[in-house]
Amino acid sequence: MINLFKIKGQKKEEAANSSGGPPVKKQSPGELRLHKDIAELNLPKTTKISFPNGKDDLMNFEATLRPDEGYYLGGAFTFTFQVSASYPHEAPKVKCKTKVYHPNIDLEGNVCLNILREDWKPVLNINTIIYGLNLLFSQPNDEDPLNHEAAAVLRDNPQKFQRNVQMAMSGGYVDNTHFPRCK
Repeated sequence: MINLFKIKGQKKEEAANSSGGPPVKKQSPGELRLHKDIAELNLPKTTKISFPNGKDDLMNFEATLRPDEGYYLGGAFTFTFQVSASYPHEAPKVKCKTKVYHPNIDLEGNVCLNILREDWKPVLNINTIIYGLNLLFSQPNDEDPLNHEAAAVLRDNPQKFQRNVQMAMSGGYVDNTHFPRCK
């Protein structure tokens, strides 16, 4: 019986190759789900998706957010997404490429978003993550920070936090840390 399946598989492969094209790479379930998620994206007008490695590499892409309200109005923040073959059972790895003064994003670009960690469930998708990232910029959370200093300033002195964000986005220094311009 096993040989029958092996022969059947070889026949399918030969049929696929006889079409003159290169052998078709079989997609993992994660790639299939990601393809579906990307096809069904309903992005906010402030967000753009790009594929720096080309459309053939859907598992690695970037999202650029341009908040239209709040402290980060006028900024442009790029996030990298690395999606594993076990997606959606494992959350994508998301990092912020843009150095940003934010309570929920550290200076190395790690993002503190609950749905990327303990609250991830396979029913969630890329759209959910992008909306979550947008929410971080419209409503930064000082209760679950990665950047504790920024969180303390947001909590204790929102006006100073606003000045620090503007200084950082303009390419200045905040607490001896330089931030490249991101406007």
